[in-house]
Amino acid sequence: MHTIIVLAIGFGLLGACALAGYLLGGVSAIATAALVFLPLWFIGAGINMVLGVKKAGYSVAEEAPMFLLVFAVPAAAALVVWWMLR
Repeated sequence: MHTIIVLAIGFGLLGACALAGYLLGGVSAIATAALVFLPLWFIGAGINMVLGVKKAGYSVAEEAPMFLLVFAVPAAAALVVWWMLR
């Protein structure tokens, strides 16, 4: 359940970045906002991994696949948005 919540947060951040891009520069800026999302989400997914290791007691080896999943799914969506609007 936690993974689904974190993925929803990632998509929410992507939506917020897209909205900010649209408000600041129109449709063409959404592509740039999708690229700006990527390092922000990398940091967010990394924070989630650190919390999983420090607070939940998982090892880095156990958390690494979840980090990849949590980062990759919204990042792939952002890259699709970028590719379609570039």
